[in-house]
Amino acid sequence: MSQIQLFDPSVDVLRALLWQYNEAARLEGLVRQKQDWYDANQTAFWVDWERDVFDLRTANDFGLAVWSIILNIPLAIESSGDDVDKPIWGFDQYRENFNNGNFAGIASSSLTTEQKRLVLRLRYFQLVNDGAVPEINRFFAYLFEPLGPAYVVDGYEMNARYVFGFPMTSDLELVLTEYDLLPRPAGVRVDFVIIGEADGWGFGRYHETFNNGNFYHG
Repeated sequence: MSQIQLFDPSVDVLRALLWQYNEAARLEGLVRQKQDWYDANQTAFWVDWERDVFDLRTANDFGLAVWSIILNIPLAIESSGDDVDKPIWGFDQYRENFNNGNFAGIASSSLTTEQKRLVLRLRYFQLVNDGAVPEINRFFAYLFEPLGPAYVVDGYEMNARYVFGFPMTSDLELVLTEYDLLPRPAGVRVDFVIIGEADGWGFGRYHETFNNGNFYHG
């Protein structure tokens, strides 16, 4: 699906050698040393940069941090405590708030590398797409190809529904519920459903889903 022009970072300094110098061993040796330096420092640098920073499919945590600044989206999820009026659990005077408190007010959890890549790819597409159903479905078919079908259906009442035809991992579900990244035109309400769920835990035939199922969402 990528339309980015391929970039060849290699530099062939040996092309500078003219045929007249084919017998000039010392000159050729110097040029070959220069070629080795370019291979190790020029070519390798740009190959690594494309893999670790530029390409969102393979970027490492440093490259993803750069992209998070560019795309203006955090790569950590903040959660607040249950009740700001309660003291933090176990820390009131004489610890009298046992069974009557809550955990710390704000906690931040970082995403895994794969979650970060997914968040940033969805965010990038969210910024550049035109909101048309065919375009969104082409992108989702490409993005979720290793997992299974994923597409959006227009509800024709300023609403749309995303359908995921494969069992959703907790990592993916966390991204979809905590980030507002599902593409849509302005003013359109969206939700998502999962039609490829595994049998609920313990409810398959002969209870065969023990250790191989999931809990129902409700």
